[in-house]
Amino acid sequence: MSGTTSTGGAETSTGSSSTGGVEGSSTSTTGSSGGTTLLLDVGSREDVGPVQPPGCKGKIDFLFVISRWAGMEYFQKQLLDAFPKFIDTIEAKFADFDYHIMVVDGDPDWGLAPCDEQCAMNGWCEVPGYPRWYVDEIEACDATIGAGVVFPAGDGASNAACDIDGGRRYMTREQADLKSVFACAAQVGSSGDAWMGEALAAALKPGINGAGGCNEGFLRDDALLMVTMISNTYDYGPKPMGSKGTPATWAAALLEAKHDDPDSIVLFSVLDPGEPECHENDRTCQMVKMFPHRLLIERAEPDYGPAFEQATELVAAVCASFVPPG
Repeated sequence: MSGTTSTGGAETSTGSSSTGGVEGSSTSTTGSSGGTTLLLDVGSREDVGPVQPPGCKGKIDFLFVISRWAGMEYFQKQLLDAFPKFIDTIEAKFADFDYHIMVVDGDPDWGLAPCDEQCAMNGWCEVPGYPRWYVDEIEACDATIGAGVVFPAGDGASNAACDIDGGRRYMTREQADLKSVFACAAQVGSSGDAWMGEALAAALKPGINGAGGCNEGFLRDDALLMVTMISNTYDYGPKPMGSKGTPATWAAALLEAKHDDPDSIVLFSVLDPGEPECHENDRTCQMVKMFPHRLLIERAEPDYGPAFEQATELVAAVCASFVPPG
């Protein structure tokens, strides 16, 4: 498997090491055990609480950002094969954790506009299985970039309402039939945009995660955040070819969402390993490489499951030293 791995100074066998926060700043780490040594003059450990930092307290928010660009069907097999492996990894490594899982796509709209027009005029659409009956029932959140996907529609999509418990736009560890529901949401199809950076930034805004927001309750202050980004094309800019903003503004939005703590974030990118440098048009790669805890792999890898497992090893290491805000 080709790729680059980096996490807070801890070298891995597949990539180079990196220490520090977002590019241009510097931090220090002490390895997977985390924390610094506390020297006490008087009293005992019970007097001042635990010496080691509290870690992520078993809370992890998994965010998947997936492209809907034309041609994604060529990578859909890898995705479909990998989905159960993703869930197996999460359930095996984080069995006792309180986790949230949400999928967002890189498009601001729902479905496929030509099909919607055909359905309105003729009651049919040339895309097999297109949910024409749902066109008049879509909610505002279905057509909001950064909102969790609950009903993927279009060419190559699952074209089905995903049975997410509780009426939420994200899944929890209590989700019934988690593998099938996750696969339903993550099969976003290939009839839309690949605005990966914009979708990521939008999914992390306070309003969309706050009371009454589309993703209400997904993002938690005291949880570690793992972002997985999967695309078959570069997020070109500026619009209309690609996302609004720049790698720096997307990184800033990600940091703001996690209280300016790069050690609370793990990034996993499936597109280009970025070796030795990111392609000049690969703005997603440029953003990912601003963070210390990351894994980038080539989209043509025949199996994404092992790489995701490797990325979750970064999560476990970072979680051991994560100190929640407050």
